[in-house]
Amino acid sequence: MRNKLTLCCVLLLSLLVLSSCHRQVARESFVLPENFDETKQTEIVFWAKNDTNQVQTDIYKKAISDFEALYPNITVNMRLYTDYNQIYRDVLTNISTDTTPNVCVTYPDHIATYLTGNNVVVPLDDLMEDPMYGLGGRGLKFDGPTREELVPEFLAEGVIGGWQYAMPYMRSTEALYINQDFVEALGYRVPDILTWDFVWEVSEKAMEKDGEGNFLLNGQKTLIPFIYKSTDNMMISMLRQLDAGYSTENGGILIFNDTTAGLLKEIYAHAKSRAFSTFGISSYPGNFLNAGQCIFAIDSTAGATWMGSDAPLLDIHKDQIAKFRTAVRPIPQFDPEHPKMISQGPSVCVFSKEDNQEVLASWLFIQYLLTNEVQIAYSGTEGYLPVTLKAQESEAYQDYLARKGEDNQAHYEVKIEASELLMRNMSNTFVTPVFNGSADLRQAAGQLVEETAKAARRKIEMNDKFLEDLYARMTSLYHLDQVQMTDVETDAEAEVPASIPMESKVLLGSIAGIWILIGISRLLEMQKAKRKQEAESRRKAG
Repeated sequence: MRNKLTLCCVLLLSLLVLSSCHRQVARESFVLPENFDETKQTEIVFWAKNDTNQVQTDIYKKAISDFEALYPNITVNMRLYTDYNQIYRDVLTNISTDTTPNVCVTYPDHIATYLTGNNVVVPLDDLMEDPMYGLGGRGLKFDGPTREELVPEFLAEGVIGGWQYAMPYMRSTEALYINQDFVEALGYRVPDILTWDFVWEVSEKAMEKDGEGNFLLNGQKTLIPFIYKSTDNMMISMLRQLDAGYSTENGGILIFNDTTAGLLKEIYAHAKSRAFSTFGISSYPGNFLNAGQCIFAIDSTAGATWMGSDAPLLDIHKDQIAKFRTAVRPIPQFDPEHPKMISQGPSVCVFSKEDNQEVLASWLFIQYLLTNEVQIAYSGTEGYLPVTLKAQESEAYQDYLARKGEDNQAHYEVKIEASELLMRNMSNTFVTPVFNGSADLRQAAGQLVEETAKAARRKIEMNDKFLEDLYARMTSLYHLDQVQMTDVETDAEAEVPASIPMESKVLLGSIAGIWILIGISRLLEMQKAKRKQEAESRRKAG
């Protein structure tokens, strides 16, 4: 028995070493094969997203066809979605049945949730550095970018828990699309960078009406001076610009603070006057802008093809379009000297599979999506920006930018200006911390704005009680009180100081487990001796 106990302890201690080095285990969950087996037929499933844009679909199809021509043994099966959240939900469903796609267009917030399942997503660090099949590797059959040719800020967005779990695919930010004629008609000039005070002031002035209830600015019954499409980005950006709390890197929720309360009170005042509204309340800001019913419309730079009198994509009838000059500027700032704007846009990740050749094929396909041909073609469909310096600095892309305004399709002026806006501000972009629960926090941030604007319209009083109840409802609705920090244990029952590192806690827990096993073994030994004694007593009695 003593030898068995010793063996048990050794095994447990071995497991302990592996547990305390859990990051290394996750990192080595995929073993790169020495060579890619081109004699083996391999199928990979690719889940992508587009906005019913046939040009984007054709670019995907061409990329797949060209990739399959280079690697005849690989077949890429694409499934298109029109909603990132639907991709997210389907991945979560398929994780439980081990039927995830091989490659998925996604966001780091979503990947953080996928990672709650063991080894679901492949860490890419070793793959990126491999001299044969890594970034710029000598074994590639195409001219892919090296690590140094990727925009470092965009690449860093895919790092979760210290490891690279996603590669950037396209990037955008938010832009302020402005009816310049309206601003000037109100007696103002459009500055290079607008402040929040400027936008609120102009918006309120535009609310003046004539005796018949028509707005003086446009002569119509309808005018919403300022519409923000993504209210989660609105709240997040405002907090970031003020260096106020949103969340910690490891999942601590900080958004319910005095700065947030002050911002909501400001938003309430302008929603009450109807100078401000949201996509959730009034619908798409581009439609109001193009109809001459909006001055300031904030949307993604990727949505630039819907903005302006000559926009190639429109959701309203041509008879409703108002002619005006469209100015493109960064989103409003509290400190114009130090602008801050969110970085967004799709990334791609690889899901773990038992066949390492299948995983390698997926990695090769992801790298092909980063080639100049795919990056430049896709960025030209909307106001996206290529994620590689290699593409941005290429002759083909520079020629594309230089032809701004040449036509209202491929070279639509507003679309190219939106891309240039992000190019000038890549170092001014930021991303929010990524953790299991960060997607829920993002939704809560937007809902704070939506609920405040709705309350203003319903003439519900804005006071401390309103904010207290609002914070409580958001916490409950999005389970923010259940978000667990990733590197700090807060379990009171464990009676372990929060400052102790996770590896130490694993060690303490494992030691306790060893003593429990020793106790169980001792108890079993005593029971065995007791049964033996009882059997001997029965034998003698018989």
